[in-house]
Amino acid sequence: MEVKRCSWAKKDVDIVYHDNEWGKPVHDDNLLFEILILEGMQAGLSWTTILNKRESMRIAFDGFNPQIIAEYSTEKKEELLLNPSIIRNKAKINALVTNAKAFLRIQEEYGSFNNYIWKFVDNQPIVNKWTDLSQVPVNTEISGRISKDLYARGFKFIGSTICYAFMQAVGMVNDHMVWCEQYSKS
Repeated sequence: MEVKRCSWAKKDVDIVYHDNEWGKPVHDDNLLFEILILEGMQAGLSWTTILNKRESMRIAFDGFNPQIIAEYSTEKKEELLLNPSIIRNKAKINALVTNAKAFLRIQEEYGSFNNYIWKFVDNQPIVNKWTDLSQVPVNTEISGRISKDLYARGFKFIGSTICYAFMQAVGMVNDHMVWCEQYSKS
């Protein structure tokens, strides 16, 4: 019997991600940071590209540890730009460091990034009832508020569309199709 899943999950790497991660609520700060960085790295690229490079980025970016990344030197950033197994975009590499510093400031202010980010949805996932991929928005009023607030706190590569993709990825919003087997599991 064929598994019913959201139509965007076609390639093996996308299917594994869809079935095991996407849309499941995330409250761990380290994973929230990783996904935030990956969503920013995706700007202008396919999500499949990001998933294929994820493990290489995890290694290159010191396990997505914001404390370590916040201290990256100019030399380290230049070294990253020479690494063919990751996304080698100077603006995105610079944003990686900038965002790590801003992330740490939010952790200090709120006790955790989780406390900060989940307040935008009153600590409960928004459950949508989409039947077709064309119904899913690319951004919302809430993702716009998150983007504006993160920009004000110094984040880069964090527009409203990136924020909505982040919300989907970490389960702040359940955008699985109602007929998808993962819909009720998220």
